[in-house]
Amino acid sequence: MRRIVLALAAIVAFAVPAGSAPATRITVYAAASLTAVFPQIDKAPRYSFAGSDTLAAQIAQGAPADVFASASPKQTELLYHDGALRRPVVFATNKLIVIVPSSNPAHIGSVYDLRRSGIKVIVGTPTVPVGAYTRQILDTLGITSPVMRNVVDQEPDVKGIVTKIALGEGDAGFVYKTDAKPAGKKVKALLIPAWAQPAIRYEIGIVRKSSHRAAGAAFIKRLTSLRGRRLLVTAGFGLPKRPR
Repeated sequence: MRRIVLALAAIVAFAVPAGSAPATRITVYAAASLTAVFPQIDKAPRYSFAGSDTLAAQIAQGAPADVFASASPKQTELLYHDGALRRPVVFATNKLIVIVPSSNPAHIGSVYDLRRSGIKVIVGTPTVPVGAYTRQILDTLGITSPVMRNVVDQEPDVKGIVTKIALGEGDAGFVYKTDAKPAGKKVKALLIPAWAQPAIRYEIGIVRKSSHRAAGAAFIKRLTSLRGRRLLVTAGFGLPKRPR
């Protein structure tokens, strides 16, 4: 009988293919502007998309994230120096643009038109990267005061800005170039002078408390692979000149 049991066990062992154990499913916290592209690169993780500042605060408070991708180095670098995140790396870049409803009822032709009285402007909150970048651009252009006087709403993430402009709830909004593409014909994009553009860098890192470090590293490897970089470019992102 003992020989029969051992033989059956051996048969079962050979019948189960190597590596058939279920893969570890990680949780990725990522900036709202990555909502469309990350699932294209890897469908497996659980994703939580929101403003980078909100996600960073949640991670600092112990949220069960394995990987964090931010639209600004500010959030990732702070978590890294506080010991909550392993050393982050830059994986993408972006640019800011102004979007208006497709009908453009306010007849806005450039970012300078946002100074006109009565224009309804929507921006990000000061703590979310898109909001901080917007204020930096306005300061560089020298039009902060007149434009900020026209601000009627401040959104906690870039998706909220796109949605409200597409619905005509504002005359213009500042968003990332990559966010105008999914909105299609609902909005029109106006370029901001290149000399006024801030350096927008996306960083990603593994949360130090994560018990799935290897799986997190594998996700980052897929993101920075040739295929991942191609998908980022197709989505409108830029790539860092030199990997860090």
